[in-house]
Amino acid sequence: MAEIKLVDVSIRDGNQSLWSMTGLGTNQIMQAAPIMERVGFRAIDFTSSTHMSMAIRSHQDDPWERIRLMKRALPGVPLQFISTGFRFISWETADHDFMRLAYRTLMKNGIGRFVLLDPMHDMDALMLVARIVKEEGDAENMAALTYTLSDVHNDAFYANCARQIAASGDFDLLYIKDPSGLLTPERARTLIPAVKKEIGDMPLELHSHCTIGLSQFNYIVGAELGISALHVAMGPLAHGSSLPCASQTIANLKTHGFEVDADEKAIKELEDFYFALARAEGLPIGQPQSYDASFLRHQIAGGVMTTTRRQLAELNLEHKFDEVMAEVERVRAELGSPIMVTPFPQIVTTQAMFNVMGDERYQQIPDQAIRYILGRFGRPTAPVDQNVLDRIMSLPRTKEIEAEPIMMTLEERRGRFPRSMSDEEFLLRAVMPPEMIDGMQSRSPHQLHYNPDAASVINLLRGMKERSTPSYFELKQSDFRLALGKKAIARSKEL
Repeated sequence: MAEIKLVDVSIRDGNQSLWSMTGLGTNQIMQAAPIMERVGFRAIDFTSSTHMSMAIRSHQDDPWERIRLMKRALPGVPLQFISTGFRFISWETADHDFMRLAYRTLMKNGIGRFVLLDPMHDMDALMLVARIVKEEGDAENMAALTYTLSDVHNDAFYANCARQIAASGDFDLLYIKDPSGLLTPERARTLIPAVKKEIGDMPLELHSHCTIGLSQFNYIVGAELGISALHVAMGPLAHGSSLPCASQTIANLKTHGFEVDADEKAIKELEDFYFALARAEGLPIGQPQSYDASFLRHQIAGGVMTTTRRQLAELNLEHKFDEVMAEVERVRAELGSPIMVTPFPQIVTTQAMFNVMGDERYQQIPDQAIRYILGRFGRPTAPVDQNVLDRIMSLPRTKEIEAEPIMMTLEERRGRFPRSMSDEEFLLRAVMPPEMIDGMQSRSPHQLHYNPDAASVINLLRGMKERSTPSYFELKQSDFRLALGKKAIARSKEL
């Protein structure tokens, strides 16, 4: 049997699924990098355009610097960027030349592998993106077959997509992407052979979330059927709505007679680091999931689920979560059953939240839902409910959005900024609020060292910035004492 390889998703997908994409700063990622380099991963699921924007929003970290630093630390491991095609940070469709610049700049800074997916499985759009990436650099292209449940998405549908991908010449490998954890072992036994029949020797990877507790079973089936690599997460960033735990996956595969191409000692060290980080920062630890059939209906992936809980908690409406989930199922059906992958779960879930919080359903309709109805994200899988369609099309706001230019050209975007601006800065300023980029650039130089054991003390000292300066400060633990006089405290406030 061929050795099974592992792709680590902790930094991007695990962080997104369990920690709302806010849990890891550049300093923490770089502390883990030397350990990751020893594991022997096939690739690292490192970032996305949304993940890049969250680095700025949550940490004031420069996402380009983050890519460069990680590439220097792991020169032999491809850093993966997941893309929904012609979109960079903004949900709006971007000009082809703008996306050429984005892909070229990503590769220049260190991205070595692209996951390319089209939320509607529009093969023409997918092929065009793959060709652009190949024309702009030499990164690997991996096509996504995004798994979902519907009358349309049967084995023949995915086999047909795989046939076109294999014939294009611009893809190096494929993966079955199960973002909501809906795949069952029974379906895997028919789906994987149907896809492999069409792609021949092209490598096929498997990415299945733990949401309804079946992913570890799927991984054994996948290994039996010739999957080349499995996507896993580390320690606290595994389980729950994330992906299977690396160490448990290895143990299961070995029990079933498979070899895994990974350094288990380094994986144990990496998982220990993330557990220490989670404890120090008060971050949740993913827990194994029991089977929950409700996910077969609403089909929401882990990252959106976590974000929805957080948003409701911030509004003191956490008790409305189950009601929102039920409304998601209804809204998705009314909007033509879009496949629940970015940006559609965000659109559907936001509309469901408005419906639950409002006096009546569709009383408030966000702009992105209107743009979806107008076809700005592609054609819905099924017809939109006529009553919902009529209501949205009658809105004055719909007329305003309909009259907007569909997209700005690269030159139009460039004209808004100084020509001397670097490509990296331009790509961020073109799609993000200027004050966020200003804040990122004004931040003090990064401290790239991170020690979970010292995190509580550092966070306490940072909190002193918000308080009036005392004349004396003392911290005692069983084997540790820190005492600061007035001058040292003043200095800590400056820092």
